Amino acid sequence: MANPKIILASGSPRRRQILQLAGIPHEVIVSNADETITGEPDEQVTELALRKARAVLSVCGENEIIIAADTLVFIDGKVLGKPSNATEAFDMLKSLSGRMHMVYTGVALVRGNYEHVFADAVKVYFHALSDKDVNAYIATGEPFDKAGAYGVQERGSFLVEKIDGDFYTVVGLPISKVCRSLAKMGYDIWSNAE
Repeated sequence: MANPKIILASGSPRRRQILQLAGIPHEVIVSNADETITGEPDEQVTELALRKARAVLSVCGENEIIIAADTLVFIDGKVLGKPSNATEAFDMLKSLSGRMHMVYTGVALVRGNYEHVFADAVKVYFHALSDKDVNAYIATGEPFDKAGAYGVQERGSFLVEKIDGDFYTVVGLPISKVCRSLAKMGYDIWSNAE
């Protein structure tokens, strides 16, 4: 029996790449769900992931599995979103410098009326960063579309001392847990690797 079609409800090139690397063919339908939310970090990411999945459900068939995700960076009791300018990026990166922070990614897998939602949390430790390092990283342009103003899988890897948890959670999609969830939904991850 053929696998159900996978719909990624995200415009994130990093999430698309993770699914491609895992050999999971998929289509992208970007969700325009409202992303204003409060609450605990794990609750925020799971609620937002579910909102994104539900927002594209109306244009999907019963036999399609929607994957949606949301990632946030959390330190000192506050969420660090995507910086809107270089000053915000600088302030965010300096607040992470030499310290540990948490990254949360929530995932929602939806097929028809079935919904499976989970969150994964990871500790990320930054090196102490000089102003020169921070400004040089901001000049690459990388920080501006990423929560917490950095991408661990790109040049931002220079900033990170170590990660305690799943690397892919920090990138934006904990693929091992996603694959195991897909398998429980009847998806054979080995049958149609790209």
